[in-house]
Amino acid sequence: MKPTFMGASTKQGYEIAAKSREIVRSLIGEKTRNLTPEERSIVERIVHSTADPEYADITEMSGDFVEKGLEAISKGKDILTDISMVKAGINKYSGNINCYINDERAIKLAKEQEITRAAAAMEVAACDGFEGVVVIGNAPTALWKVMELVETGSMNVKAVVGVPVGFVGAAESKKALHETSIPNLVTVGPKGGTPVAVAALNSLINIIK
Repeated sequence: MKPTFMGASTKQGYEIAAKSREIVRSLIGEKTRNLTPEERSIVERIVHSTADPEYADITEMSGDFVEKGLEAISKGKDILTDISMVKAGINKYSGNINCYINDERAIKLAKEQEITRAAAAMEVAACDGFEGVVVIGNAPTALWKVMELVETGSMNVKAVVGVPVGFVGAAESKKALHETSIPNLVTVGPKGGTPVAVAALNSLINIIK
């Protein structure tokens, strides 16, 4: 069986995906010409998944994001997501994909510390010894918490897909992440969300295959 291509696994799906990629490349080819083939494939998949060419302008990756992300995924390191929808969208990965947003410990911690469940979930993951790639598509508070945990040496993060969406804290958290030494992919400004986070991570997985 052929590997999936932009989510396609049937003949008709492949034809549609191939046509979509052709259209995407015609729209953003000039903007991505200076990227590496791996970086270009990630941006193309994000644009394909969102039908929004602007992501070619606002998606930024640290110079080591692809290398460190692929290294972690090839070794089967855990993946940690901020919400269940992001976890559900990641496919064809043989390693563990974890989400603690509904974990009783995260719910309790959030109430005790008066923080969001998404942020508390990152603390619970750290307590469980998480080591791998973090994928955040919705919660800026989770992204802030990950940076804090990495800074204090409490979490071993190999790479972060940090693309929370929204008008409160999202742009600021992504800017802060991109200025750290953590290998990262971010989207500039308020845009982002589950489809972007999932597309970026699935693209990395697909590169390995």
